[in-house]
Amino acid sequence: MWNGFPNIRHMRVFLETVRTGSVSAAAESCHLSQPAASQAIARLEADIGVPLLNRQKHSFGPTPSGRVFEQRASQALAHLRQGAKAAMRGTNTTKKRQAGFDLAVTAAQLRTLVAIANTGSFTLAASALGLSQPTIHRAARSLEALAKTPFFMARPSGVALTPVAETFVKEVKLAQSEIRQGIEEISQITGEDKGTFVLGSLPLARTSIVPKAIHAMTTSRKGVQVRIIDGRYSELLRSLREGDVDCLIGALRSPHPAEDVVQKGLFRDELSIVAHPNHPLASQSAVSLQDTLAYPWVAPPKETPAGQYLFETLRIQDLDRSPVRVVSSSMAVLRGVLSEGNYVSIVSRHQIGVEARLGLLAPLNVALQGHVREIGLTYRKGWRPTATQEQFIDFLHKYSP
Repeated sequence: MWNGFPNIRHMRVFLETVRTGSVSAAAESCHLSQPAASQAIARLEADIGVPLLNRQKHSFGPTPSGRVFEQRASQALAHLRQGAKAAMRGTNTTKKRQAGFDLAVTAAQLRTLVAIANTGSFTLAASALGLSQPTIHRAARSLEALAKTPFFMARPSGVALTPVAETFVKEVKLAQSEIRQGIEEISQITGEDKGTFVLGSLPLARTSIVPKAIHAMTTSRKGVQVRIIDGRYSELLRSLREGDVDCLIGALRSPHPAEDVVQKGLFRDELSIVAHPNHPLASQSAVSLQDTLAYPWVAPPKETPAGQYLFETLRIQDLDRSPVRVVSSSMAVLRGVLSEGNYVSIVSRHQIGVEARLGLLAPLNVALQGHVREIGLTYRKGWRPTATQEQFIDFLHKYSP
């Protein structure tokens, strides 16, 4: 069964057969004998686990599963072409070899490249793929020989990708994501109801929206798995753009973070200055920002939307003596520190909804301006979610305020 990439040549033969309706024509186009082309299709069907082609009157046509796989495989190979073209541009590789690189690369080489990119180590890549380290070395070096340019650089802690390899692996991962989606769509046709949604979740959405959407999804679809990835926005954005994450949920960024992603709003949220309910300012009907500066602050990092507001709008760093004593984006740290003393912080009002209802945190009555921000989803431009992924997005919409 599929383990990252089916055989690239087998996919090309399948796509040519669908395009022409003829195994003979596909064999000629792919420079194979007809028996070899027929065998390639049979092996691809064995890898995917379902028939992909039906014999019709005088030609071959795709089965329902084959039609789904045709669309995903076509897009996957387009990513490989685009990645190879972008990666080879500017290298010393000849134009002829540049044009043929994506046609000659193998699934084993692609799996190796992705594993090394993800682990930063030949040893860890071998472990991840269940292969020996010499096998990984051979695949890596054969990939470099094929490209006629270095893909890997030794470093004290392992191995890093060269800029050429970084450019190529991004599109390889997007191709891998397309194949994964195709396999999951086929499972819907065969009644297996398998599927995944990999969601990059920023702190704000973890307290209410995401848990409710997950519960609705897992109770309505028994074979679906939702994977939640936490991390810094920059890391999650990169994972999104490379296909490791399907979608991000959290505060939308301005300016727009990248030309290859789309941001879609769900609701508007307000920032609030907060403290422990026992804080001296918590019982006051009106509090000025100046009042809060007499107390130590727990500040969010500057790169977060709340941090940007604190440092760029409130200009807290311009004070003669900054009240910021702790910097953290962790709600657990925030709750813990605020419970220990008379600390103050700024955070999303939605994010502390549960804590406020339980009496763990108290919003202070500080009048703020320009503190409303857009919360929503970020996904890749041109991304085609599966029906399962569409359903989970609908749940995210449903449970947004």
